[in-house]
Amino acid sequence: MSLVALVVDDSMLIRHTVCRFLEERGFAVESATNGQEALETLKRIRPDLIVTDIQMPKMGGSELITAIKQEPSTAKIPIVIVAGKQSGFENREKRADFAIFKDIDIEAQLGKALKALLGAKAAKGQASGK
Repeated sequence: MSLVALVVDDSMLIRHTVCRFLEERGFAVESATNGQEALETLKRIRPDLIVTDIQMPKMGGSELITAIKQEPSTAKIPIVIVAGKQSGFENREKRADFAIFKDIDIEAQLGKALKALLGAKAAKGQASGK
């Protein structure tokens, strides 16, 4: 059984990059364009990892993290923030497990986040247990 990830970002390019990176490592990936969509998705799936942007329309990442942490069934899911280097969100949003920057090699940073949060197997692409 493969790991499941939820990718939440209003940028189609970032969403595509992150989804492709995770899929290449054996993840089943669901995506959403904002926090509201992500909460709807969380009614259907229980991801092993959530990757979210902070600044999004309708519901941003901080509000999404608040909702995730308040719900016992989702409170323990590791969260990776994706933010612009200049935003400073990695210093203000302390509830996430990892922060990566959109403007620096996203894939290299994602690899580090996966290794830190889920172990070396997930980072190398053996998340499916093959």
